[in-house]
Amino acid sequence: MAPPKRKTGGGRVTPKGTQPGNSRVTAPKSDDAPAVAASSRYTPKTSRRQLIPPNWIPIIMVALLVGGGLMIMARYLIWTGSNIPTLIGLVAILGGLWAATKWE
Repeated sequence: MAPPKRKTGGGRVTPKGTQPGNSRVTAPKSDDAPAVAASSRYTPKTSRRQLIPPNWIPIIMVALLVGGGLMIMARYLIWTGSNIPTLIGLVAILGGLWAATKWE
């Protein structure tokens, strides 16, 4: 069995003796785009579209948390033979917790 082949190619990309920041390479200027350094790694955040207005989020959160708690209590007071209200209550509470993470 032959030994594994050595990696060939690669090597130095910049001239020997250069250090970061010695020279800046800029993109060619055009009329519609500002010049940006080629080594720049910053990417601005894209704006996300908000589907729910922020003032409704705490109202939805509290309604789901309270509704879920009431549904679990109603299982023990009204529907004693079924576990479906407990499941609905837990899902509502989880929805309230999910809404709490969306509140900024």
